[in-house]
Amino acid sequence: MQNRPLKPVTTTIARSMLAILLLSVATTSFALLTLASSLNDAEAINVSGSLRMQSYRLAYDVETESPDLLLHVEQFEHSLLSPSMAALSHWTVPDTIQSHYSNLLHRWQTLYPLLRDGDEQAYLREVAHFVDHIDAFVLELQEFSTIKLQVLSIVGGLGLSLILLVALFTIHFTQRKIVSPLKQLVFASEQVKNGQFTLNLNLKSDNELGLLAGTFNTMASELGKLYRNLEKKVDEKTRRLRQANDSLQVLYNCSQELTESRLTSKNFAAMLKTLLHIEGLTATKLVIEEASGANTEISAGTPTEGHWHYQDLELDGQILGQLWWQYTLPCPDQSLIDNISRTLARGIYYNRAQKQAEQLLLMEERATIARELHDSLAQSLSYLKIQVTLLKRQLSQDEKERAMAIIGEIDAGLSGAYTQLRELLSTFRLTIKEANFGEALVEMLKPLEDQSDALLIIDNQLSSLNLDAHHQIHLLQLIREAVLNAIKHAAADEIIITCSQNEHDITISVKDDGIGFDPANEKLNHYGLAIMTERASRLHGTLDINTTQGSGSEVLLRFQLEPQG
Repeated sequence: MQNRPLKPVTTTIARSMLAILLLSVATTSFALLTLASSLNDAEAINVSGSLRMQSYRLAYDVETESPDLLLHVEQFEHSLLSPSMAALSHWTVPDTIQSHYSNLLHRWQTLYPLLRDGDEQAYLREVAHFVDHIDAFVLELQEFSTIKLQVLSIVGGLGLSLILLVALFTIHFTQRKIVSPLKQLVFASEQVKNGQFTLNLNLKSDNELGLLAGTFNTMASELGKLYRNLEKKVDEKTRRLRQANDSLQVLYNCSQELTESRLTSKNFAAMLKTLLHIEGLTATKLVIEEASGANTEISAGTPTEGHWHYQDLELDGQILGQLWWQYTLPCPDQSLIDNISRTLARGIYYNRAQKQAEQLLLMEERATIARELHDSLAQSLSYLKIQVTLLKRQLSQDEKERAMAIIGEIDAGLSGAYTQLRELLSTFRLTIKEANFGEALVEMLKPLEDQSDALLIIDNQLSSLNLDAHHQIHLLQLIREAVLNAIKHAAADEIIITCSQNEHDITISVKDDGIGFDPANEKLNHYGLAIMTERASRLHGTLDINTTQGSGSEVLLRFQLEPQG
């Protein structure tokens, strides 16, 4: 098995402990054996030493003819064959000592008959030599005992040294192979606890702790990957929650803009600025399309030279404009842009519906005024005209000649007033269905174009987003009045209607190539110019008539839109 340690720590420590145990047992056993074998040494030395004294005592007994000679011979023999001396025949005793002891026994066996047979003189001659043998034997016994003690000391010292070396090796091995790796593992564990998973335990050991260190490194690496993946997922979830919250906030802010009583370009600009809070968006642009008019463009952010992306603003199958945007990574949420696009489309539609409703209310109010004028003032003028006719018939010839001039003036005044009233009623009865200024202008001029051979050219550059219903109605009626005057009085071949805008400045021009007129001649102008001047004042603007006799004319209106706060 590859993961199995080649040199387990436990095996090494067990072997060290076993070596210490064996050395201790061996040393102790050798010491015990040595001591056991040395128990008879002292007695043997004493007994062998006493043999010298007893040999001389026997010699003394011979010289003095002591009666105790036989007793002393028995004592000598008893000492020579004592158990301590007999123990010298053991295998642990060197052969030289055993041989020497055997020689002593053999020598005594030769001396003992001399004493027993009464040849004492022969004994006296041999006793000195016998004592020398005893002295040599005692010396050998002493040397053997000394050697055993020296060997015991050497073996004990060697065993203790070996035990100490093995103990030191065990301590060093434990410190190097166990304690130090454990400290590193503990330190690594603290690092892992503190979230630091980049570890490299450099334990080049072929044991359990080396395997544990390698496994710990792998575990820390895997934990680091899992922790980083978890952090990445948490960050991703947090980012998505933040993005969702921002998206809801953007949708809420855009919806709040729709609660205004009247939507203007300021509200749409606020929506575009709110869009910039979407992560990734850098610039936005809203284009509101208008038929027969200039498209309205509102932008926010800092556009770059990069590619623009767009989406049509569609509601009920009708495209009302486009939403354009630029972005950097990360890509914005497309579903959020779709929702914002629908919100903007509803806003544009709501703006037009508001304006159309206001125009319808104004038209209905003016139609009511027209009906009241027709039912009251128009009937009164008709009645007066009839009365003037009857007055002409009732006057006599003489009276008629004198009063005819006055009656003619009255009749002309009534006819003019009646004509102006009819024009005023037709103006009041003007119906505007379209909310966009350009479409309403085209629709209004179509009937007038059919009434004349003149070519009507419309150049409309106005955006109706910031024009309210009052602005549109006054402008349309002023243009209609100017075109009607050109059709009726100018005999023009071409009538050009130009509507332009420079920021908040609005310019309306109705120019024809007709015969022109003298603005000072009020009879020619009737009430048309006065009505147009009144409408210009309602717009807080100025109306200029640029014309000369025979060179056409131009009606020029200038006014300024109020900044929308």
